[in-house]
Amino acid sequence: MASMDIFAADGFSAMSMTAALNNQPFLPSLLGDMRLFTPKPITTDTAAIEQINGTLGLIQTDKRGAPPAARGTDKRTLRHLSTVRISQQDTVRASEIQGIRAFGSESELMQVQTLVARKQTNLLRDVALTHEHHRLGAVQGIVLDADGSQIVNLFTEFGVTQPDEIDFDLDNASPDPGAVRVNCAAVNRAMQRASKGSWIEGVTSAVGRCGDAFWDDLITHPEVERTYEAQQAGAELRRDITWQWLDYGGIRFVNYRGTDDTTTVTIGSEKCKFFPVNALDVFEVALSPAESFDFVNTPGLPVYGWQVPDRDRNMFVDLEVYSYPLFYCTKPAMLQRAKRT
Repeated sequence: MASMDIFAADGFSAMSMTAALNNQPFLPSLLGDMRLFTPKPITTDTAAIEQINGTLGLIQTDKRGAPPAARGTDKRTLRHLSTVRISQQDTVRASEIQGIRAFGSESELMQVQTLVARKQTNLLRDVALTHEHHRLGAVQGIVLDADGSQIVNLFTEFGVTQPDEIDFDLDNASPDPGAVRVNCAAVNRAMQRASKGSWIEGVTSAVGRCGDAFWDDLITHPEVERTYEAQQAGAELRRDITWQWLDYGGIRFVNYRGTDDTTTVTIGSEKCKFFPVNALDVFEVALSPAESFDFVNTPGLPVYGWQVPDRDRNMFVDLEVYSYPLFYCTKPAMLQRAKRT
């Protein structure tokens, strides 16, 4: 019969459990699956972000033989942003393993590892959902905590004004011809002008994550329907495209599926949030190391895990998972937004 001593095996060390956690797949998510954020492992709890404000300028004509005018030096700004801690724990009690016996094809150790892995998977799902929530905030410019408080306002940190919402006027019964395309062009122009060299022609593009009401009015808008019918692509609008994507006006629109309660992770039914993909150094995630001697001065990992035994009574073992990320956007002025009406 298995006992609590089994947790002294090497397979339950902090190193082994952390390695196992980082090899498990995270909860599927749109922003996570897009691999939008470049990992930046650091060995401290503060990320130093250097911003170079490159400028273009006209060169004044001068006389032959005169010394050329000196070009001004690009201004550099260094900002320090702190990573945050995400943590959660579950417990394996003695009563849960007292019935595990060493017969059949599995050993006691393997059966206890299966029990631990199941509990860790549930913990990881919550960490993954929290990461997605933070990514969602970063691509909107304001990262929020679970209680709705601000973790970081990237517009404030980088000293830029949050762009105003663009009214797509999707519920207009008599819209102007090409109104949706005009609004799409406004999004693209604003994003490219704010990119400061991050927009790569022919590579970078805009994505718009739509809430349900915005999406429904967009795909049924007369202008969009006429365009697809003229391209012999009307079948695209006849298939079920709930939580799918649609290309229009140089933007890939996506019906974003948040949590099923429509409140925990959401962008709002009436809204659409735009961000660039395949842009140069725009989205990053700093990863700090865990607050344990095992990981001092080591580059941060996405998630850490270890077990904490009940040393007084030997009745339980706590399984703990930790993550120390900061998801951020280095060019928040690129982040455009729109409303349905």
